[in-house]
Amino acid sequence: MTGERHPNARPGDYVLGVDSGSLTAKAVIMDRNRRIISSNVAQLGFVSKKALQTAVDGALGLANLAFSDMAYVVATGYGRLAYADADREITEISCHARGAHYLLPDVRTVIDIGGQDSKIISVGPSGSFTNFAMNEKCAAGTGKFLQVMATALGVELEQIGELSLQAQNELHISSTCTVFAETEVISLVAQEHALPDILAAIHESIASRMLTLAGRVTLTEPVMMTGGVARNVGLVKTLERVLNIDINVSGDPQIAGAIGAAMFAADAAGWAR
Repeated sequence: MTGERHPNARPGDYVLGVDSGSLTAKAVIMDRNRRIISSNVAQLGFVSKKALQTAVDGALGLANLAFSDMAYVVATGYGRLAYADADREITEISCHARGAHYLLPDVRTVIDIGGQDSKIISVGPSGSFTNFAMNEKCAAGTGKFLQVMATALGVELEQIGELSLQAQNELHISSTCTVFAETEVISLVAQEHALPDILAAIHESIASRMLTLAGRVTLTEPVMMTGGVARNVGLVKTLERVLNIDINVSGDPQIAGAIGAAMFAADAAGWAR
């Protein structure tokens, strides 16, 4: 079924979805069949047009395409307004729901732990969100929280998931504030607790926050976790245990929001679903 073409859509055989998070930028290019032609993830450091352009240029280069080949461009995410070349901006709630639905058509709940906030999103059969709950008032329980803790412990962010699976003893972090939680972590180090035990406690702290968030949204399976934090196998397993659910993670969960943005761009281009 072909949709209604947006009046601003241009001639072209491709669309672009850009997801600007607080820590990374993601770009996805799709063709008329809504197949992903290329994708790219770029570290931001901070939200800027230059950093976003790095992600877009990378995706264009991988597909051997030019920006002028794009029929429509949709931006989403924390820094979506920083990408002035977008034809439209759409919230990350809608785009993560749509992206997760693209990756797992039966998905009914999306868990997204981003750099600055964490979200639980209820998804309808068509891929649109029906309800959501968000924690955005504090960095605790977010990707930034994990980054701060990794730095405090002197461990690479990519390593903490696997390391946490080696935990032998149960520890607790009671603070709900990132600053105070960091102080607790430093205290645990001073007490010579094992690194895996401390990392597992950090994951437990995040999971307990998500459990509180889940009290505001029904967790209906299948559940998918999106965003870069979904690559943290230790946290995923902790969330499964604490929330008592199975969590699906795609091969590249970090680009789910950009996929959703590209899907909305394909709609605007009037392409068949």
